[in-house]
Amino acid sequence: MTAGGATGTATGTATVLVVDDEAAIRFTLVEALGDRGHTVLTAESGEAALGRLDGVDVVLTDLSMPGIDGLALLRLIRERDAALPVILLTAHGSERVAVEAMRAGAHDYLVKPFDLDELAAVVARAHELVGLRRADERHRLEALVGGPIVGTSAKLRRVVELARRVADRDVTVLVRGETGTGKEMIASLLHCASRRRDRPLMRFNCAAIPEDLAESELFGHVRGAFTGAAGRRDGRFRAADGGTLVLDEVAELGAAVQAKLLRALQSGEIQPVGADVPQRVDVRLVASTHRDLAGEVAAGRFREDLYYRLAVVELELPSLAERPDDIPLLVDVFLRRYQARFELPDVSFTPALVEALVRRAWPGNVRELENAVARLLALSLGGVLDVDALEPSGNADPSEAHGVAGEPAALRDRVAAFERGLIERALAEAGGNQSEAARRLGVSRVTLLDKIRRHGLGRTGGD
Repeated sequence: MTAGGATGTATGTATVLVVDDEAAIRFTLVEALGDRGHTVLTAESGEAALGRLDGVDVVLTDLSMPGIDGLALLRLIRERDAALPVILLTAHGSERVAVEAMRAGAHDYLVKPFDLDELAAVVARAHELVGLRRADERHRLEALVGGPIVGTSAKLRRVVELARRVADRDVTVLVRGETGTGKEMIASLLHCASRRRDRPLMRFNCAAIPEDLAESELFGHVRGAFTGAAGRRDGRFRAADGGTLVLDEVAELGAAVQAKLLRALQSGEIQPVGADVPQRVDVRLVASTHRDLAGEVAAGRFREDLYYRLAVVELELPSLAERPDDIPLLVDVFLRRYQARFELPDVSFTPALVEALVRRAWPGNVRELENAVARLLALSLGGVLDVDALEPSGNADPSEAHGVAGEPAALRDRVAAFERGLIERALAEAGGNQSEAARRLGVSRVTLLDKIRRHGLGRTGGD
């Protein structure tokens, strides 16, 4: 297994989209490319092609078509995915237009009638190029955010590409996705790829702070503003001045704070609690939520005008169930990560174990999968792990799995310390909010409270 990477290699097979209004040409290309092992999709028009680009490695399009012709299609594809190579098929005598297309970003062009072996070679070169482009772009983005962006699925690539595109345009972005899908990574990318990258990146978990304290935490307060306000305090907006403020789980904000947030977005000014004069701030806002915010608006729980202010650009991350082909890549990354963290000898997973992980439902998404791999490694002494190492349930207590109580005390202590560390980290990231921490860990709140008691962590916060 390899982590990340392109969808194929120079010698691998590609998914090719053939776009031509002539059925005979489409049939010929399907047969010729299919015989060489490629997966071939077809579209009879430029309009139809735009709806079939997900998962495509190479586009092969006729230049002259009714409606959206090949040149217009090329430009639209370049706007959507600049790394996707487009090869144009032209009639004899239209080479001048083909040269114009090359200047517009086409990978190559072929003049009809074309040699099928030459066509196959051009497709192979284009496939190699898209792999190199995507790998280079991924490495650049990973260097910016300081961590791996793992996955080759078209849906994930689309979100990352859109995030990269809008990062430097200084618009408010709403990132949606189920818990554990990687909203934090996209928020970091939006900041690190922007012109604000050298200024502060501040985060505020709206679910972790009681409503009566959220206003002060966000906008600050002056001395004497309320009981206990012994001094002046800057809020997160002031701390993020010139940079980016990420509001995690923005749907959890109360109505009063929603109103004040709307005023801040409209005016570019904040008013600390108890202050008479507003303060000017320059902050780029990124909001995230696992809820359907439009549904929250319809239910009357979230302001419609604030929703539109937050969702100037809306990015939706796919769940892990929508990209199962990425699970082996993620497993490999997590295996190496926790092998190094636990200082284990050589350890690997059998194909059967990886396949079992692919088949499982992961309601907690990538975070739950990471915790599952970490559990497997925490319980391991190294070597090859097979499918029998899996727990019956993804949320089972690792200290009760496979007779661990009968293992040496050192192993039990390591498992307990690992679990305690996970809980402490989740609670810290959730600002002490136990319901949010439970969601991050992929367990119920009742289970989390039992583990907090068992590990003697005491009262670390509430909901």
